[in-house]
Amino acid sequence: MSGKYATETLAADKGGIARAAEILRGGGLVAVPTETVYGLAARADSEDAVARIYEAKGRPSFNPLIVHVSSMATAREIADFSPRAEELVEAYWPGPLTLVLPRRRDAKLADAVTARLETVALRMPNHPIMRDLLAIVDFPVAAPSANRSGYISPTSAQHVLSSLDGRIDAVIEGGACSEGLESTIVAVRRDDLTQILRPGPIEILSDDPQRSQSETIEAPGQLASHYAPGKPVRLDVDLPYLDEFFIGFGHFGGDCSLSPEGDVDVAASRLYACLHRAAASTKPRIAVAPIPEKGIGFAINDRLRRAATPPD
Repeated sequence: MSGKYATETLAADKGGIARAAEILRGGGLVAVPTETVYGLAARADSEDAVARIYEAKGRPSFNPLIVHVSSMATAREIADFSPRAEELVEAYWPGPLTLVLPRRRDAKLADAVTARLETVALRMPNHPIMRDLLAIVDFPVAAPSANRSGYISPTSAQHVLSSLDGRIDAVIEGGACSEGLESTIVAVRRDDLTQILRPGPIEILSDDPQRSQSETIEAPGQLASHYAPGKPVRLDVDLPYLDEFFIGFGHFGGDCSLSPEGDVDVAASRLYACLHRAAASTKPRIAVAPIPEKGIGFAINDRLRRAATPPD
């Protein structure tokens, strides 16, 4: 399917969502807006459809996908929920929280979705377009970020098309994503302790700080090099070089400001848009102003450090 045809752009209305559901039922790929970033959706119960996600993104097969569900009934058919997991669901679903839980042995999922692990990453999104889509299909949906693997995540339909046009069937034009950063990912272990696998919009403390890192890739965003703009990135810069595209914050203005007022929540929503602008600029390098490690600033810096790490 690589580069063989133009990707269809669908309106974010009843007709567009119905068309997206039709494509998914047939095993196709549709980029769909969520409150975090645009996701590349496919039916999670089809080995062929899931394989198309990996092919379109150029994603390594050991990197599992997040499964999106519309109801707890569906979620409980896929994973085992402990008391701690139920507490997190009650507090944060629907919303930008992904839970990594023990996969049920009878879960109707393609093996590639979980990279053949005994755990599964689950999320109940809170974006009206994704929720409307999930409501009219009778299968769970796998939906990693709708971009080439390892590159900048998409927060607009144009971002999706810049890397996946001709590689996927359709994209729903749903405007900019409100959160702008991927979901927080929390693993709930069989001992009911939690482990943070990826920081994000929701702040949750790990029950066991000594287990804040995982050597096994159990969910997206754990690779050392990720979210890369294809240019060298220098962080915590207060004086950029002339050949650097400067992403500012607060009183550091720059070529693109994350937030002139120094608001980390605004900065999160603008991060990938600024990185996309920097990648498209004629300047060969990128510099980023200091971002405070507070609130969602911790997640912003996590993404920036991975963006600045050269690929192996």
